[in-house]
Amino acid sequence: MSHSSTQPAPQAVQSVTTEDAAPSVTAERVVVRNYKTPIVMAVMAAIALVFALTGVSAQSAFDLSQASDKVQLAPLEFSSLPVLWTLAVLLVLGAAYAFASMLRAGRVPGWLLAAGAALLVASFLVWLVAGSGSKHLSLAGLFITAMPIIVPIAFGSLSGVLGERAGVVNIAIEGQLLAGAFSAALFSSLTQNPYAGVLAAAVAGGVVAALLGLFAIRYQVNQIIVGVVLNVLVSGLTGFFFDALMRDEGTAQFNTPKGLSAVPIPLLSDIPIIGPSFFNQSLLGYALLVFVALTWFALFKTRWGLRVRAVGEHPKAADTLGVNVNGTRWRNVMLGGLVAGLGGSYFTLVATSAFSKEMTGGLGFIALAAMIFGRWNPIGAFFAAVLFGVAGNLASIVSIAKSPVDSAFLDMLPYALTIIAVSGLVGRSRPPAASGEPYTKG
Repeated sequence: MSHSSTQPAPQAVQSVTTEDAAPSVTAERVVVRNYKTPIVMAVMAAIALVFALTGVSAQSAFDLSQASDKVQLAPLEFSSLPVLWTLAVLLVLGAAYAFASMLRAGRVPGWLLAAGAALLVASFLVWLVAGSGSKHLSLAGLFITAMPIIVPIAFGSLSGVLGERAGVVNIAIEGQLLAGAFSAALFSSLTQNPYAGVLAAAVAGGVVAALLGLFAIRYQVNQIIVGVVLNVLVSGLTGFFFDALMRDEGTAQFNTPKGLSAVPIPLLSDIPIIGPSFFNQSLLGYALLVFVALTWFALFKTRWGLRVRAVGEHPKAADTLGVNVNGTRWRNVMLGGLVAGLGGSYFTLVATSAFSKEMTGGLGFIALAAMIFGRWNPIGAFFAAVLFGVAGNLASIVSIAKSPVDSAFLDMLPYALTIIAVSGLVGRSRPPAASGEPYTKG
């Protein structure tokens, strides 16, 4: 007897689309408005209005050339009050445009803040010159006399960029500059060869960098603490050896360095204002311009730079792709130390003719601010160094121009700019994501 088994009929499979199951959701663009830039523009406009209200009515002039320049330009002469009010009105309009742009589009054009800062600087200089006894200011001289400040700051900021792009915070720039200045003076004095001093300065900066790498990368000590300790250590050591070797007249042979002379570049050195400053320089001055360009190209246009930036942003992902994270950090820290050491040699081989205690004067910390102000970009850091250097030189210019403004007030300008830079009040300032964080493989 045969049995026929009855199988249940297969169930029909129905596909249900999500469109039938739930209503569609339309994504909406969320605009986050940040009024930091419009507020900064409004503050700058208010300051310009104060300059216009307190300005002196006088016929003033900006000298565009010095007597020794081959190309002579006529002074820029003007009546101070109309210029002050024009600059103030432009800044007020710029602030209004910034608020309108933020309300309309949720963003402010990047050029607006830079243009506003330039207008404010111009307003301040016009106000300053109008109230001075001489009623004129040499713009060419302003840059030339600022170079002993600009060059070390720029070298130091490049050192900071190289370290932080790989994830290492280099607070020890001040110590590297000071070690470079001392070593350059000592070895140039002993050999009477300035290039021996330059080499010794680079090595000294590298030694300080090696100590930073040893404790911050190898032993993973807090990078800020290591940097501060190294600054104190270098300050103490250079002060001790200065007293032991360089202070007395009998040991003066240790502090009589042979300096680097300026070598003007034909045609370029004749460009008004910037020519005598940037193209009538020593070897170190030209090396700075080359290093800025090479560092930018290497960081943003080469495979090496891509790996460095990956290590600074996401070291674990870089390690997964086969990048030696700590090896990359070591190389960048050492390279940054060599660069900062070269910046230190500028103090004793170009700016002055001898070493003195604490002669760097805190410029290493201002170099860090210039790096932040330049948003961890070599070119931005260089222009920030120029700004800080000119600001630091204003006090001496004011004393020459016989201005009623107390020079002590202007002495604080670089430090005020430092506070503005590190607080992030001007523009968006975000460091590499892994900056300051040690990395352990695995």
